[in-house]
Amino acid sequence: MGSAHLRATSIVLLMLHHTGKYRTYGHNLRLAALLCLTAGFVNGAGFLSFYVLTTNVTGHVALFAEKLAITDFAGARTVGIWMLMFLAGAVVSSYIIRKVGKEQRFAYTISICIEIVILLFVAVYGSSAHQSVTGTRLLAGSLLFAMGLQNAMVSMVSGSVVRTTHLTGIFTDLGIDLSALLQSEKDEDHHALKQRIALRLVIIFFFFLGCVTAAYWYPVFKLKEFYIPAAILMVVMFYDIFRFKIHKAFLRFKRKEAL
Repeated sequence: MGSAHLRATSIVLLMLHHTGKYRTYGHNLRLAALLCLTAGFVNGAGFLSFYVLTTNVTGHVALFAEKLAITDFAGARTVGIWMLMFLAGAVVSSYIIRKVGKEQRFAYTISICIEIVILLFVAVYGSSAHQSVTGTRLLAGSLLFAMGLQNAMVSMVSGSVVRTTHLTGIFTDLGIDLSALLQSEKDEDHHALKQRIALRLVIIFFFFLGCVTAAYWYPVFKLKEFYIPAAILMVVMFYDIFRFKIHKAFLRFKRKEAL
């Protein structure tokens, strides 16, 4: 009885530490809300600052093709590098997590720290670097790298359930789930579908909220806006670390009581 209680108690609501069978709907909901808000903010502020889509590569494929069609090879090279930066971010994040180990305490913290550093760099030095074309391209590329980091990290921790940096697939999945809900007759199917639909809606809402907030505040804060998504990531990281420490201390206390 005591050991079963301890095992049940060990499943606390940590967004980044639990994977696989220990991961719950609540974990994914919190992760989606906070990191989609971050991605939406970066998307809105990045576009207004650099006129570049900084959270996904779908739009860049068309731009890359257009640059090639008009023989603007320098422009095509820049767009190609942007796409590769997003890919590089995903590769680096996945490599770090696999190298450290998914179950290790700081496996996901490293990727978040790198992303925070990039966002702070853009916030602090963006105004001066933004004065040149090369600087603008580098800043846009660095944000794409950061979003590649985040997307891969969230995908790995959630088991590919949550995607935070773009909405095309989310809208597609939402349409499929809504259609299935209309045709579903079993209560269990209805419950699972409703949970998936709620998660998709949370992702969409918080991404939109981040974009709208960034657009509203941009005339006032300009590139300083990037402090905000960096602060959100710090909250996510420290919340997870401190909850983990409190949880460990609680388990030690319960074990002593059981003895």
